[in-house]
Amino acid sequence: MLDTFFIKSLKHPLRITAVVIDKLGIKANWITLFGFTMGMMVLPALYFGDMSLALVLVVINRVMDGLDGAVARIQGPTDLGGYLDITLDFIFYSAVVFGFALMNPLENALAASFLIFSFMGTGSSFLAFAIMAEKRNIERLEYGRKSLYFLGGLAEGAETIAFLILICMLPNYFAVLAYVFGMVCWITTATRIYAGYRTLRDPS
Repeated sequence: MLDTFFIKSLKHPLRITAVVIDKLGIKANWITLFGFTMGMMVLPALYFGDMSLALVLVVINRVMDGLDGAVARIQGPTDLGGYLDITLDFIFYSAVVFGFALMNPLENALAASFLIFSFMGTGSSFLAFAIMAEKRNIERLEYGRKSLYFLGGLAEGAETIAFLILICMLPNYFAVLAYVFGMVCWITTATRIYAGYRTLRDPS
């Protein structure tokens, strides 16, 4: 829901940074893989209850996720880059949630399971529509040049980032926040399915 606003706000500073990185010869995919590696370190951080480190790792991962796209737009987007970006993002999101289950299985495991279940809805509705949109050459110009078509909703990238930061700051409220965000994800899934149906249905 807030992605368009943040993309426009961050476009200029990300581009300036990306120009410098490109001149250093650093490839966009290297940034993607570095961000993912740092992000996955959130698992041991959460397991041992180090919330400050977990928060730092989440922020690093998300900054790298924005930066790799900015660099890719300079160097030229690739199918491999788009594939890695979306695949590793979904793994990272679920890893953070799983990390909270590892930290406190008794109180967090069920809520974490529900949220990962909810991620399946948002992820599948997003990816399935992206395949059909590519087939029909459908584009969303306000998102700029992206490797995949983005079908919006209440829970998009910005909202997910805010949620991940919030649970790292308020770990004792993880279960409540996970159930609330999970419901938001299901609302997003329902609206995406409806929008996809309206867009893709054959004319009568």
